[in-house]
Amino acid sequence: MKLRIFQRLLFISFFCYAALVSTHKGEFWPFTIYPMFSQAGQPWSRGVVVHIDDKNNPQIWQVKPLDEVKDNVVSLADHNIDDIDYANYISKTRDWNQERIQGLRDVFGIGERPGEQWMATRVTGRMTESDSVVIKAIPMFLFTADTTYKNPNLFKEEQNLSQIK
Repeated sequence: MKLRIFQRLLFISFFCYAALVSTHKGEFWPFTIYPMFSQAGQPWSRGVVVHIDDKNNPQIWQVKPLDEVKDNVVSLADHNIDDIDYANYISKTRDWNQERIQGLRDVFGIGERPGEQWMATRVTGRMTESDSVVIKAIPMFLFTADTTYKNPNLFKEEQNLSQIK
């Protein structure tokens, strides 16, 4: 008798789970909050900020492996900048108009950091056909206290934007 009740409960549980998964595009709660389950194998994009020593070096605009920039990454938490908000902003924005770039300057408060040169960088990763992971850092904008420089390899229009404020 107890075995019968157990089998019935197990069947009902599996039925409910199958119904929920089938109506939620193959994903159901405990798995959707973990990207390793819901986005496994898909290309991804995040953001980091890199401290730059020489803004006149043309190499700063080249796409690099993450290992080449990781020693110069700025800790956003040390500057009271939410790293998740920044990562979402830099990785998901496609139309970089003047307002969005100015918004990024404002988040950094770079005008209040004389002498600092921060490179807003998009980091992308993907799996290759041989199941290895390729991660590259794509420089987007260089912020100084008074000027914003756009990556000339990505943005063909005007390159420098003086701070408006």
